[in-house]
Amino acid sequence: MLAAVGFGLWHIGQNQAWAQLQVVPQLEFVAPEFSWQAVASISVPLFIVTMASQNIPGVAVLNSFGYQLPWRPSMILTGIGSAAGALFGGHAINLAAITAALAAGEQAGENPKLRWRAAASSGIFYLLFGACGALIVSVANTSPEGLFQAAAGLALLATLGSSLVGAMGDAAWRLSALVTVLVAAGNLTLFGIGGAFWALVAGLLTHFIAERNARR
Repeated sequence: MLAAVGFGLWHIGQNQAWAQLQVVPQLEFVAPEFSWQAVASISVPLFIVTMASQNIPGVAVLNSFGYQLPWRPSMILTGIGSAAGALFGGHAINLAAITAALAAGEQAGENPKLRWRAAASSGIFYLLFGACGALIVSVANTSPEGLFQAAAGLALLATLGSSLVGAMGDAAWRLSALVTVLVAAGNLTLFGIGGAFWALVAGLLTHFIAERNARR
């Protein structure tokens, strides 16, 4: 991604398009609006993904490093934080399995009681990175079309591969996992509800109709 930013800046310099860059972000109020389509296509799939791929693995990662996390207070706190952050367009606040592993492991310090400093410094970096969001977005918009999408896709290839291996590792769920991936990739939209919801529905139906009956 840093290479894409560098190439984008080089492209902007070649075309003398510096005036199109926006360095300082602009705040704009958007009134919240309830939508059942958004609940079905965004909230429900995002909740399931957050619980399955972040919160539960995050607790397991912390426990593996000797940190006993209280489950109920953690879920209440992250839930309140997610509800508050949603008013500002924020993503769901969670235990972040990968980030937890980085901040809780031995590479974050020999003394487990002082490893919180790694998490705090990461939070500061995220805030600084967020303050540069307008600049990064303007660089992406001014860069050649598809540059940042290609960079993001290449960066996620390893994650996609490991996710597919994990999803299809269990033969009892292999067909339903494949159907879920294909429907999500097709981004099927029905009744104003996006593909993430229908991918879950298609995967569960495939499992209960084909795989579950086959085991019986």
